Amino acid sequence: MTEQHTPSPPLSEEGTDAAQQQEKSATTGTPTKEKRSGAGTALGIVAILIALALGGGLYYHGHQQAQSQAETIAGLQSQLSSLRQNQQQAQENWQTQQQQQSTAQAETGRRINDLTRQSEELSNKLATLSSHENKTWMLAQADFLVRLAGRKLWSDRDVTTAAALLKSADASLADMDDPSLIEVRRALTHDINTLSSVSQIDFDGIILKVNELSNNVDNLRLADNDSDEAPMDEHSSELSASLSEWRQNLSKSWHNFMADFITIQRRNDTAEPLLAPNQDIYLRENIRSRLLIAAQAVPRHQNEVYRQSLETVSTWVRAWFDTSDASTKAFLDQLDELSQQSVALDVPTELQSQPLLEKLMQTRVRNLLAAAPHNPQEG
Repeated sequence: MTEQHTPSPPLSEEGTDAAQQQEKSATTGTPTKEKRSGAGTALGIVAILIALALGGGLYYHGHQQAQSQAETIAGLQSQLSSLRQNQQQAQENWQTQQQQQSTAQAETGRRINDLTRQSEELSNKLATLSSHENKTWMLAQADFLVRLAGRKLWSDRDVTTAAALLKSADASLADMDDPSLIEVRRALTHDINTLSSVSQIDFDGIILKVNELSNNVDNLRLADNDSDEAPMDEHSSELSASLSEWRQNLSKSWHNFMADFITIQRRNDTAEPLLAPNQDIYLRENIRSRLLIAAQAVPRHQNEVYRQSLETVSTWVRAWFDTSDASTKAFLDQLDELSQQSVALDVPTELQSQPLLEKLMQTRVRNLLAAAPHNPQEG
């Protein structure tokens, strides 16, 4: 293909240069295409390099992922192995425990069988004793009740409870329906009648009365000695209102002052000294103390201590308090009434039924217990 050039007007130097360049470019068209093809090759190489880099990155990433997964799998396999070992150990422990439990259950079963056998043997023995010697055990019960009655009688001085225990013992012997016990029952009846004849004293009532006297001590009024408190020499007289008798008035005032300055009192009972001021508090407390001693002597049946304490209180009240006062009279009347009451308890020193029951216990119950181990059923 040929190029046609058309004539052009004359150009300046600049235009000439431009034209020259166009001509050069027209003449150098093939080298430009070569440059473009070289650039494309470079771009392809760059693209290949990028693809290789991406592929390498993906390969590295995949390799890292595979390595991480391999480590995870290895860890899981280790855990699985550990779990299997633990499971095997737990299974072995469980089997060991099962064996131990089986052994313990077997031992327990053997012990239960032994205890059952022993219980059956004891039941047979008790059945034998119950069927043949029931009356003997009732006799032992009666002996125990009589012994307990003696303790209540001599230690606690409780006559009522002792009599009730003796009656229970007699009822046990009556249930035995044994003619050989007539002598023992006769002795029991005698003991019961003896305790019934003991005078029953209301000891609680006596204690309450003594405590009531202690509460009424503050109501007692001290003896009034005003009638004898006048001076031995009495010279007092009324003063005169006259000024001319001032000498007589001065003399009378002097005598009155001296008469009141030193006073001598007389008492009908000269054996006891006068009670000092505010000493009545100690007197009343001493009276309460004596009454407390008397109240404590009642349950102990200390008759002598009881009476001495009340007599001392009576002496003090009559010596220091107004015996004409109604409260003092009532106090002394009740005190005298309590002094006449005896707190001693006359109980028998022995029970006739006790030695008889003890003898029967030796001949029946103890011989039975001594022969029990040789029972043929024991093998």
